[in-house]
Amino acid sequence: MFVVGGESLIDLISEPVGADGTIRLVAHQGGSPYNCAIALSKLGNDTGFLCPISQDGLGTYLMGPLAAVGVKPLLAERVAAPTTLAVVTYDDKRNANYGFYRSADRAFTREGLLKALPEKLDVFQVGGFCPIKPEDAEVWLAVATEAMKRGAALSMDPNVRPSLVDDFAGYVRRLNSFLDIVQLVKVSIEDLVALKTNGQAKSLSEAEEDRLVEDYVADFLSRPRLELVIVTYGERGSRAFTKSARAEQGVHAAEPFGDTVGAGDSLMAGVLTQAQEWGALKPGGLAALSAEKLTQLLRFGAVVAGLNCRHVGCVPPSRAEVDAVLRG
Repeated sequence: MFVVGGESLIDLISEPVGADGTIRLVAHQGGSPYNCAIALSKLGNDTGFLCPISQDGLGTYLMGPLAAVGVKPLLAERVAAPTTLAVVTYDDKRNANYGFYRSADRAFTREGLLKALPEKLDVFQVGGFCPIKPEDAEVWLAVATEAMKRGAALSMDPNVRPSLVDDFAGYVRRLNSFLDIVQLVKVSIEDLVALKTNGQAKSLSEAEEDRLVEDYVADFLSRPRLELVIVTYGERGSRAFTKSARAEQGVHAAEPFGDTVGAGDSLMAGVLTQAQEWGALKPGGLAALSAEKLTQLLRFGAVVAGLNCRHVGCVPPSRAEVDAVLRG
């Protein structure tokens, strides 16, 4: 079984409805771990989702897509805390402003998460908001460590969100604790820029980005267990790095194009799916992948992400859709 731990939430996206500046907020299910769990299940994997879900109406709205694709909510009892919200509004230049209102995604206990963790699992994927708060990070690190003891490969997608972080240096220390135990990490170039600049937005040239990536890849691969680093560059595609090989892959063009919501989460699900099918998630397996295999791995992930981007919102493809592209 694949188990994904982390947040689910509702994205409230603002849309103008009148010349007087009136807006309406349109609700979409979301959260990076939530999206990844759905994508994994649609690719044919037995998948569990480890996250508290509210008893409120928005919690029911979140439960629908999980049930539709067969994701198992591992915390069967829903919580009284209201559903976590991410509110997106825009200024007059259409620059997005984000506000996060967290509640249900943090309504867990260490004992509750450990009790809900399956006795046997193949992969535990963690990330998103898990390292942000010290008390939360301590619990999620304990859960990830227990999953490792039960034989699971560990993977991470940090999905860095500086606007949620009060103490960025502390956040980086907590993130490092997770990086010391995982085998695979996927980061975006935006994640790395945020880590380098202590959460400050900054534009870099491609040459500066490449130097930044080389520095972080070297650091990540020096960790005790980390074997594979994947870096995504948006429309520039993705790259994969081990100590002995590297590869790069362009995007799979979305036709028609919807948006990029959930693209990185879908790519991560594709990478995990393909690596598991090759038996590469056993210790040493990712490190042994050749450049050719890394290219194939990125290609699979790129197709999953590209097919997702044909839609508005996160709508990952089925395995049949992915296979049809790869055969074509």
